[in-house]
Amino acid sequence: MLSTPSDRHRPDIDGLRAVAVMLVMNFHAFPEALPGGFIGVDIFFVISGFLITGIVARELDQQRFSLLTFYARRIRRIFPALIVVLTATLVLGWLWMLPSAYAQLSADVFASAAFFANFALLLQSGYFDVESAKKPLLHLWSLGIEEQFYLVWPLILMLAARLRLNILMTAAVLGVASFLLNVALIGSSPVATFYLPFTRAFELLAGAVLACGWSYFSQTDAASNLRAFAGTALIATAAVVLNTKSAFPGWWAALPVAGSVLVLSSPAAWGCRYLLANPLLVWIGEISYPLYLWHWPLLVFYGIIKFEPLTPLDGELILGLSTVLAWLTYRWVEKPIRFGRPSPLKIASLSTAMALIAVSGAMVVQGRGFGFRLPPEIREMADVQSDSSKWRFHQCLLDLGHETSFADDCVDRNRRPLILVWGDSTAGALLPGLRSAQQKRGFGIAQFTSSSCVPALNTDMPDAPNCRAINEQVLSLARELRPEIVLLHSTWSQYLDGMAATVAALKKETNARVVVLGSVPWWKRGLPNEVLRYFMLHHRLIPERLGDADHDGSDAKLRAKLEPLGAEFISVWDVMCSAEGCLTRVGDEARDITASDQVHLTEKGSVFLIQSVIDQVLGGQAPRSSNATQ
Repeated sequence: MLSTPSDRHRPDIDGLRAVAVMLVMNFHAFPEALPGGFIGVDIFFVISGFLITGIVARELDQQRFSLLTFYARRIRRIFPALIVVLTATLVLGWLWMLPSAYAQLSADVFASAAFFANFALLLQSGYFDVESAKKPLLHLWSLGIEEQFYLVWPLILMLAARLRLNILMTAAVLGVASFLLNVALIGSSPVATFYLPFTRAFELLAGAVLACGWSYFSQTDAASNLRAFAGTALIATAAVVLNTKSAFPGWWAALPVAGSVLVLSSPAAWGCRYLLANPLLVWIGEISYPLYLWHWPLLVFYGIIKFEPLTPLDGELILGLSTVLAWLTYRWVEKPIRFGRPSPLKIASLSTAMALIAVSGAMVVQGRGFGFRLPPEIREMADVQSDSSKWRFHQCLLDLGHETSFADDCVDRNRRPLILVWGDSTAGALLPGLRSAQQKRGFGIAQFTSSSCVPALNTDMPDAPNCRAINEQVLSLARELRPEIVLLHSTWSQYLDGMAATVAALKKETNARVVVLGSVPWWKRGLPNEVLRYFMLHHRLIPERLGDADHDGSDAKLRAKLEPLGAEFISVWDVMCSAEGCLTRVGDEARDITASDQVHLTEKGSVFLIQSVIDQVLGGQAPRSSNATQ
């Protein structure tokens, strides 16, 4: 006879669900306020493993367990709210996403409907990556892991019962093996460890161990209070100490998992009976599943539509809307289907609806995001991509993770005056404009640019490995080439001391004119997306100037810091922006848009900027013959 907990409803478990979902929601809406709130998912895993294993173990012990009935219960529990949210997400994507982004969302819809979202996301990026914050269905990785676990776990329990194996020991051995695999892989494969069911199964199995070994936990008030207090402390510690840079799950996962087990094992504790079981937390716990489903897509689409950082008020309003939608979904969709009379027709209808959603997602992917939703000029303009081939990427614009030296043809050695271009990828984007101006003005170009590498000497940059060494290399090349002009350009915002060292070294060692080109306008979520947003709101092409670009505020600082050292400063903001806003396009065609993302100029944008400043850059210097001294 197995020792399993009572099957009576425990309101404190609903309260613990509420704590879990609030941790996750607040982490997503206010990540700086609650850096470890993502552990709410781990609490959910433990609760799920505890409750479902208890049900299966009791039914096996009573010889009335049915695999088909089990899966039918899972369908009635999981499908109704998920169908509603996936449908809403597809509709919002149709209204507010570019074709390429909508195709990716629809691929995620397909993966979510098929319950392998964790594998799909594993192939894309990590959970804490910047790009992941733009994925409306990112949070459904957890649902994939849970349902994959329940495809296998009941079969293992049935086999263990048939072979008369100790189910508690079976769960414990598998749980320890999963935990050790997680610890072994977290260093070398952190993203895979986060998303794979094999390395997260120990969290569900921890709940299973508790369910199967219930008699080992004393239910006296003193023991329960002690366990509940210790469990609460572990969960709180994890929520406060952990952050997106923590090697999670790894060893850290032991904190929320053990904490959840201890709290679940203590229904007699004062905190469980009076705090977790209070009506408000119980109500939030009852709607926690649709609440989890709704909150993240709403946060992501709010960012897509508003194109502004989330303010505290925004976050509170979205979480409030999520709560309203979750209650409506629970009251009018989930509750009637989940708790109503079971019938084969219900199961067939839910399965068919989920299959139709998966097919819809696949059709959108096949249709490449259904670009016909947008007028051709809007679609083409909004789909403009960076043409890095014209920036001489991997030759004269280095990816410092792969290349550490410049190609020989990065210098026009037989043309003078020579403009040496030194900076990051935004400097590389100046090349189309410089080449266009070169045809009329006859100067030479030496391009030494590196992605994310500001031309700041004696400075280490965390996001640009080898940047310090590359900058020293460029200075050495400048000494050798003796250019008449050095054009410095990047996304500045910081590293002023390093920039000052660069200007001082150039003036001393090359005697060149040093021209500093200020930062380009920053188009929040990218100018192509601004084109789409403007059309969605106003049903016409974006105006030639728009006031939605930001300035990093570096112009005044750069002038004050670098002009006393002999540098000449040119403000890009003054060239491309006015009281009416910043330049978005120089014509009505897709190629006329000025930026391909947040900061990189398109060919037309580059040509416009360089035409506007080339006289200042050259400073009246006339081209010299190819026999000039070099």
